Amino acid sequence: MRSPDRLGPLAIGFALLAGPALAQTRGGDTACARDVLVASSMQRQAIDQLEQAGSEAADQCRVWRRHVETMRRVASVYGRCLSGAERTDRLAQVQTSEREFSGLIRGQCKGL
Repeated sequence: MRSPDRLGPLAIGFALLAGPALAQTRGGDTACARDVLVASSMQRQAIDQLEQAGSEAADQCRVWRRHVETMRRVASVYGRCLSGAERTDRLAQVQTSEREFSGLIRGQCKGL
């Protein structure tokens, strides 16, 4: 089993968008600013784990499942704490990734 062909560009896109841009947190909420920073870090770690996943199907499925769960958690923070175009862009990014990897899990991880 191999990783999706789009993993390279996907990882680059995540790395670019997961930076410390916190200017649009809702209401200047300190808790949200912290949560967005943590979520961005989680997003970067998830990408690193995808890139380091072994070639064994069971290893890849485990990493993909963890990635999906992380993207859901990150989406929750972005949806709650960001606003405007940044919210729209970041939510679209993590939700797209969650859907893509959920599809891979359904298609390639049965019984693993």
